[in-house]
Formats: sequence, structure tokens, C-alpha cells
Amino acid sequence: MEGVVRRVGLGLAARGEVRKAVEYARQAADLGLDSVWIHDSYFERDAVTFLTAVAAEVPDIKIGAGALNPYTRHPVVLAMTFSALDDLAPGRFILALGSGLPLRLAQMGIDYGDTVARVSECIDILRELWAGRRLVLNPNVPPLQPMFPPPHRIPIYIAGYQPRFLELCGRKADGYLARPAESVQAVVQIRRRIEAAARTAGRTLEQIQFAGYLLCLIDESRRAALNRAKREPFVIYMVSVLSNLSLRRAGFPPELRDQVAAAWRAEDYHRAAELIPDELLDAFILCGTPEDVARRAWQYHRAGMDLPILQPIVQSEEQTRLVLEAAAIYSRAPRLEAEPAQAAVFGGVGVPAGPPAAELSLPERARRKAAGIWEILRPFSFTASFIPITAGGMLALLDGRFNLPLFAASLLGGLALQAGTNVINEIYDVRKGVDQITSPRASHALLKGALTEKEAFGVAFSAFALATLVGLYLVAVRGLPLLLLGLVGLAGGYFYTTAPPFEYKFRALGVPLVFVLMGPLMVFGTYLAVTGEPSLLALLV
Repeated sequence: MEGVVRRVGLGLAARGEVRKAVEYARQAADLGLDSVWIHDSYFERDAVTFLTAVAAEVPDIKIGAGALNPYTRHPVVLAMTFSALDDLAPGRFILALGSGLPLRLAQMGIDYGDTVARVSECIDILRELWAGRRLVLNPNVPPLQPMFPPPHRIPIYIAGYQPRFLELCGRKADGYLARPAESVQAVVQIRRRIEAAARTAGRTLEQIQFAGYLLCLIDESRRAALNRAKREPFVIYMVSVLSNLSLRRAGFPPELRDQVAAAWRAEDYHRAAELIPDELLDAFILCGTPEDVARRAWQYHRAGMDLPILQPIVQSEEQTRLVLEAAAIYSRAPRLEAEPAQAAVFGGVGVPAGPPAAELSLPERARRKAAGIWEILRPFSFTASFIPITAGGMLALLDGRFNLPLFAASLLGGLALQAGTNVINEIYDVRKGVDQITSPRASHALLKGALTEKEAFGVAFSAFALATLVGLYLVAVRGLPLLLLGLVGLAGGYFYTTAPPFEYKFRALGVPLVFVLMGPLMVFGTYLAVTGEPSLLALLV
């Protein structure tokens, strides 16, 4: 396509709607991307079905199956499958073969043996069958005769990072597919190993294409993207399973990974996020604006990656659109050298070197902080307090005993109590991983880093303090019975959510508790505060 100066691909997981994946592939083709890659996502949806839909619906783009494995799909089945796929999209398919994940295979009752030998044998079987040759896999029965027409040449890539896989790639494969969350330093080392193996086999590195998945999270600034990435459970998981070799190549101690992994296993996602430094994310994940991500992809290209494959960490429409925007910038920009501020962060060929300078002006930071506070307060939900308090006030009005100042104080105290409850709920939902960036009704103030947890606690306790002051005023006017109701309200507001030690939400008591606190007790308490006397009718309304 005119204007494209370098190749780039889009990576997708086999999850979500097949039609959405087809639409993303169509957008990638329209932008002139080289290829779209879809990989197995165990126990989600079948990758080959996604590949078939893309092949049938989207012309003019290569399609990468990466990675599949010879355990869940026998080599003969793979040969048959890709013969049919090649008929749909002649000459457009690439097949990447990996070992599969031992845990997932064990869950399916599949034996895991010598993975390198198994993948090597799979390559031989595929090439023999695609050439139309008979194959003897069992000497006790007649040879296997392929009944399908030989497909166009289908390149076979290796998707395995162990040294023996790299040797196999240099000796036999058409390309290498790097796994997600590899550092630039790892790309350099892997390429050198493959080159050495290729020379030993009498081949050159020019005969082997080097591709790799690059996980991306994009936001309006690098700071916002980093904050958001640290709170994504998938990112925390990826950090917790980084190998010692990967960490040492990037200049990080394995002990850091161990601390993150311990927090992840304890489901303390907030603690895990706090443990992950910016520099660690920069080493393994592309975070920032679309321009930042394009520049980081260029760092991988300079290290020897012929085809960066940009994959959204969160496969939402918004993130996929932004990743496609970054891919378009990468593929078309004549120059992609890091800007001065980024060069200080990424240090030459992708080496992290300290935190970024402040990116926003003081007024802009203040505006965003105020927007974060407004978002985490969730004012749209205040009707849950406004309605029962108003009901209690209207009952007092019907009885001819309405007192406007006391009603206004009750309303202010009730709204402040709910505001504090909303914020505490947000804090502990994020800590527990209940709220994620794709949660449709969640506030994203903490997830996106608009507020720190410390600031959120400050907002919550300020709201509770206001509710307490109003409550003390009402107690002074109407007496001690209101004190008991106030204490119940404060305790219920704090502990109704996932806040320890009671964690009512996880004990199937959240909804009943909300009903009691924001139903009968609010109506009854308002009537008592306004009139000074209890009312059975107010309790039953």
C-alpha cells in the first residue's frame, strides 16, 4: 500500500466475538498492515475458526496462526486444516508451531514428552503431506496418502524460546515467532542464537523471518498507560511468570518477580501493582500514547525483529483501535527515533533508565485530579440515598412536623455517608481485582491512575468525617437514639464492601445490607431526625 515503509502486524487472542476479530482484521488490511495473527487461548474459543473467518472475509492481508501446537492438533490434522485454509486464502497463511503450555495440556490429559522433537517431527510431516507424498507413521498399516491438493507454500515458524527450539529454528524453520513480553535484550540474544544455528546448518539469517508479539496498552499519556497496566490482572500475571533469564537479560533481579508473584497468588492486586516499577513494564510491555508505542516497536525492529506484531493487552474496541493507530504510525512514519524524554527513559536500544519527567502542567493535573474525585464519588448513584431520605422527610411533612434545617442536615449526612461508601468500595474492588479496566460500570479513577489509593482514602474519610459532624449535630438536637443509627450507618458503609475484616460482599450479604441501610433505616432515621420521634410507618415504608 502507498505510504507504507515498514511491515507490522496485529495480534489477537481467540476470545470474544468472531465477527469483531474479522472487523479488526479488515481495519488492519485497510491501514496497510502486513498481517493479522491469532493464537490459541486455552479453554476460550478455537483459533482456527477465527482464522477461517478472517480468510473468508478479509482479502489482501496475510494471516498468521501463531502459535498452534502438535499436541492438541495432530500434524496430519494440521496438514488437512491448512490445505483447506490455503484454498480460502491462497498463499496468505503462515503457521507458527509451539510446544503448548504443560499445565493446560495436563488439564486435558495430554502427555507432554520431548516437545522439541515433537515440533520437529510435525514440521517434517507437514512438508511431506503438503508435497503430496505418502507417509508411513505406523508400519503395521498401509501408508498415509494425502487426498488434498498440495497447497501454496506455507511458511512454518518456531514459537519456542528454549535453546533447543532456537537451534531447531535455525536449522529447519522459515521464521521465528517471539512470545509476548520479551525484552529488547532478549530479542538480540535470541536472534544471535538462531543465526549461529543457521550457519551450522548451512543457512543464512536472511532465510529466516523474525516476528514477535508486543503487548500494548495505550492511553492519553505514558503515565496514564503505565498506571493502567499495573492494575491489569493479566499484566500482573505476566510479570509473575517471567523467567529468571528474561529478568536478568533486562537487568532485574528475580526476587522482584517473586514478590509480585506472591501478591498475585494472594489476590492482592493493589500490592502487586505497587511492587511493579515503571522500568520493569517498559522492559517487557509497550505503554504510552500511540506515538510512544510506535517508537517502542521501532526499538524492537532495530534489535532485529523484522515483523513487530502489536497486540492489545485488553482486547476491547477502544484498545484495538488505538493499537491499530500505533501500527499505522509505525508502518508509515519515515523516522521513529525516540524523542529526548523517551531516549532518557528507554536508553538506547530499549534499555530502561529512570522515570519520565512530569508530562502535565499544574492546572491540567489539578483538573484531572478533580475529575478523578468526581468519578470515584459516583454521584449518579446518589439517588439511592436521596430517595429514602426524601421519603422520610415527606412522611414528616404529611404529619405536619417538617423541619427544613434538620431535613437538609439529614440529606447532607446521608449523601456524605454514601459518597464515602462508594470510594471505599472502589478501593477494595480494585485491590481484589473485581474492578478491571473493561468493567462497564466501574469507576476507572484508580485503574487509570487519576487518583492514588492514598488520595482515594483521603476522599473517603473526608466524606465519612462530614457525615460524622452532621450526625453529631443531629444527636445534639434530637438525642442519643440517633447516635446508634449513625454508628450503624458508618459501620455498614465501610464494611458493606470488600473492606476487611467482614467483607460482606463476598459473603452474599452485600445486597441485603444495602437494602436495610438505604431502605428502612434511612427513612426511619430521617423521620426521627426531623420530628424527634420514631415512626413505625417510616420503618415499613
